Amino acid sequence: MANLDAQASPITTGPSVGPPPFDRPPGAGPPGAVFAVLALAVFISTLDVFIVSIALPAIQAGFEHATVADMSWVLNAYAIVFAALLVPAGKLGDILGRRRVFAAGMVAFTLGSALCAAAPSLGFLVAARILQGAGAAAVTPTSLGLLLPSLPPQRRAAAIGAWSALGAIGAASGPSLGGLLTQLSWHWIFTINIPLAVIVLAGTYRFLPEIRDPARPPLPDGIGALLLVTAVSLATLGLVQGPSWSWDGRVIGCFAVAAVLTAGLAARSRRHLAPVLEWSIVRVPAFALSSLSGALFSGAFSAMLLGNVLFLTGIWHYTVLEAGLALTPGPIMAAVFAPFAGKLAHRIGPGLVGGAGALLFGAAAVMWVMLIGLEPAYWSRFLPMMLIGGTGVGLALPAFTIAATATLAPAKLSTGIGAQTMFRQIGSTLGVAAFVAVLGTPTRSTVIGVYADTRWLMLASVVVAALALAPIRRRPGSPPTPGTTAAPNTVRSLDGEQR
Repeated sequence: MANLDAQASPITTGPSVGPPPFDRPPGAGPPGAVFAVLALAVFISTLDVFIVSIALPAIQAGFEHATVADMSWVLNAYAIVFAALLVPAGKLGDILGRRRVFAAGMVAFTLGSALCAAAPSLGFLVAARILQGAGAAAVTPTSLGLLLPSLPPQRRAAAIGAWSALGAIGAASGPSLGGLLTQLSWHWIFTINIPLAVIVLAGTYRFLPEIRDPARPPLPDGIGALLLVTAVSLATLGLVQGPSWSWDGRVIGCFAVAAVLTAGLAARSRRHLAPVLEWSIVRVPAFALSSLSGALFSGAFSAMLLGNVLFLTGIWHYTVLEAGLALTPGPIMAAVFAPFAGKLAHRIGPGLVGGAGALLFGAAAVMWVMLIGLEPAYWSRFLPMMLIGGTGVGLALPAFTIAATATLAPAKLSTGIGAQTMFRQIGSTLGVAAFVAVLGTPTRSTVIGVYADTRWLMLASVVVAALALAPIRRRPGSPPTPGTTAAPNTVRSLDGEQR
């Protein structure tokens, strides 16, 4: 990925003399066709996260004796594997060929989807979700690695913005589409992936070029990826099983081993030539702070999404379709405000914009505690909360990416985006696990108080996220502060706006 990164953010050091000559990679189709194929692939993998969340109650009903803690693994197994393999898959694409790894990822994702749809047991479904997550991890970094070299340099920054916006589109589509498909059967939320993936695979060999890093970088750290998977899985297991294990020595053991494995991963990443996490970017203060903020915010957001689904279907007794439609305004607000957030962050700094978004999300959590009760009150209480929270998400998420990448050297841009995505997925996993731990098994008389406790947890998480992001004031394109690795004269930001 490193060779690609150098192309991703043009640098000017003197008067403009027009765009440089551009040679498209051999075998590349028209830029529009290349983008369409890759956009559909990223959309499917992003949509899958949100569409599964809305269908969890229906999936739980399909497996006798399944608890909320059991069902959380349907989400977390995907997220853990995705997080651990994201960076190694990108590096492997540089070695073996990005199109080859991209196609292999799509095949794995398609096969995983088919197995999910046919799952006869919850354990089988979780295993199939692991395969899906591995496929998505291969698709995401290689999609960007195939897109950028196929476009002229002056269009690449805008392409990164459009590529990133696919997440907001997937989020906005997920609740309503998931609710609609679940009306037929929860199996359809996985079946729908198969024809779309077949279209992507057909377009892959028709329009996408094969691109490798001519420097032949070293193989990625497979042991490091295994350490990350095991550490996050154990920490998640400790949280999810905490209430049923009475927070005894088994929980402490999970946390202790996870801490040891994390330390081992950190030590290994310092020595390995192609680590899961590159310390050269972690040492950049803006990247470290924004990644911490992104992980905390993603944890709160994922907990909120799962909590809303369970509350609407379990307490207010909405159908899955009604719950999906009820949740849709939030993601729509996020999709509406995300483009403005990117431009605003480039004007006043990502710390202020992202912090404001996190606090708006926190305000929605407080509204939930103050307004929501056992009796349904969607239009007067739940909807305003969703609109405010969705606006916060739209402001915060782009700011995290901009803050993380603004002070990185151009040669580290894609690596930085991949690493921050990894942190977000880990945050989402631990956020869902913490939600399950706090929720436990409430009774009718205690359920409102317990759900309020989960909202206070979300509020604490996003407040810390806002505080961590607040110091990042430097605008992209301005001279770097001492100690950062950013190159001066970087004049094109992620949204394509020149500085």
